[in-house]
Amino acid sequence: MRAIVCTDYGPPDVLQLADVLKPVPKDNEVLVRIRATTVSAADCELRRFDFAPWIWVPIRLSFGIRRPRQPVLGQELAGDIESVGKDVRSLRKGDRVFSATGIGLGAYAEYICLRENPQTGAIATMPANLSYEEAAAVPYGGGEASQFLRKANVRSGQRVLVNGAGGSFGTFAVQLAKVLGAHVTAVDSAPKLEMLRAIGADRVIDYS
Repeated sequence: MRAIVCTDYGPPDVLQLADVLKPVPKDNEVLVRIRATTVSAADCELRRFDFAPWIWVPIRLSFGIRRPRQPVLGQELAGDIESVGKDVRSLRKGDRVFSATGIGLGAYAEYICLRENPQTGAIATMPANLSYEEAAAVPYGGGEASQFLRKANVRSGQRVLVNGAGGSFGTFAVQLAKVLGAHVTAVDSAPKLEMLRAIGADRVIDYS
């Protein structure tokens, strides 16, 4: 299969198109034919290894000293299940799914194997009204924003402030809080304020 492989840490040209082995699902995994993926800020940070000094060493040890230990980056995807392991119960061949891969990465490829119940990340069937491209952009930011709003037990009539509202978590948090009926104040930099109004923020604040 084809994949975009990260050959070193550095600028975008360290990414190369290559032929790699097609994965085979284990008993508790599904094989997904990837139809769409994303290029997130986190992917770019990992590719160029742009991290604060205090976490540089532990992340380098985790992801690879000289080059990425997992050369296929990418944390979000949408696609079709091509085959399932014998122990998989909740997913079936042909299901349209979207997923956040977590620290496993691997979405910049034609195929990926994912656990039915992953230790990091998530996989679920796609809503019927979403395209692959739309669904691929949801799992990471949408999943995290949903989790935090549920933890806060946000309800109709409450006032919610979203700090860093123009990022991947924040843009979903603004929209989901509005769906829940909250009055939303969004905080971010000046160039993002019109976008935040457009996605439903009741009030916007320039953090400077």
